[in-house]
Amino acid sequence: MGWVEGIQRAIAYMEGHLLEEVSIEEIAREAHSSAFHFQRTFSLLTDISVGEYMRRRRLTLAAEDLTGSDVKIIDLALKYGYDTPESFSKAFKKQHGIKPSEARKNARNLKSYNRLTIQVSIKGAEPMNYKIVEKESFQVVGLRRPFSVKNGENLSGIPAFWNEVNGNKTDATLFQLNNGMVKGVLGVCDTKEDSPLMDYWIATAHEGEAPDSFESLEIPASKWAIFEVRGPMPDAMQNTWKKIIQEWFPSNSYRHAGTPELEVYTDEDPASPNLYSEIWIPVK
Repeated sequence: MGWVEGIQRAIAYMEGHLLEEVSIEEIAREAHSSAFHFQRTFSLLTDISVGEYMRRRRLTLAAEDLTGSDVKIIDLALKYGYDTPESFSKAFKKQHGIKPSEARKNARNLKSYNRLTIQVSIKGAEPMNYKIVEKESFQVVGLRRPFSVKNGENLSGIPAFWNEVNGNKTDATLFQLNNGMVKGVLGVCDTKEDSPLMDYWIATAHEGEAPDSFESLEIPASKWAIFEVRGPMPDAMQNTWKKIIQEWFPSNSYRHAGTPELEVYTDEDPASPNLYSEIWIPVK
C-alpha cells in the first residue's frame, strides 16, 4: 500500500466511525503505521491532531442534525459522545461561536469542517539533501522516558525533557560518552506496535558498558534515509520533518520500517543560522 493510500484509508476509517469511541491504534492500523508515526504524519499534514479532527467533524455533523431536525439537544449530546448537555453545549460553542439553542434559531454563523482529502501537490523547488545508507546494529546509552501519543501529549512532554537534560548538563556528559558510529547527541523515538505509548530517548552512540545513571538500547541493523538539517533549532528540525512527510515520502517508494528513528544534534550553538543536524529514518 502506498503512503497516500494508507492515509486515505485511515481517514475513511475515522469518517466511518465518527459516532464510536475508536483508538489512535485502530486508526493507525488502517494506514499500516504505528500510533506515533501516524499521529505525527497527520498533524504535520493538517496542523491538527487526530482527536481534534474527529471532534470538529462530529460537531459539524451535530450542527447539521440540530438545524435539520427537531431532535432534543440532550439526545444530540449523547449521539455525538458527550456525557451531558452542558459539555456538549460548551464544545459546540467553542467551535461554532454560539450555543446549540441559539443555532437552532439562527444557523447562519455555523462552521463546517469537511472531510479531509489528502492530495499530493507539486512542491520540491528547494532540494532536500539526503542519502540512503545501510548500517550495522549499534548501541545507544542515555535517558529514557515513556510518553503517550494521545492528544499530542508527547509534543509537549519531549521539549520539556530536552530542557531538563540541557539544564542539568546531562547533554555534556552524553557528548563525552559518544564513541560510536553516530556522532552527536540523539533524540531516539522508539514506538511500540499497537501501543499508545512511545519511549523517547536522549542518548548517544556508545561502545561499552552504560554508566549506572543511564540505560542502553540496541538500534537494529537498518537501511537509513539520512536527511541534512540546516538552521537554528527547533524550527529547522520541524521544517525538515514537514518536508519529509509532505514531499519526500509521497514521491518515493520507501516506507518507514517501524524501528527507532533518530534526530542527531551537534554541540554547536543551537541558535546558529548554519547549525548542521540530521534526521535518520529507517526505511524499507
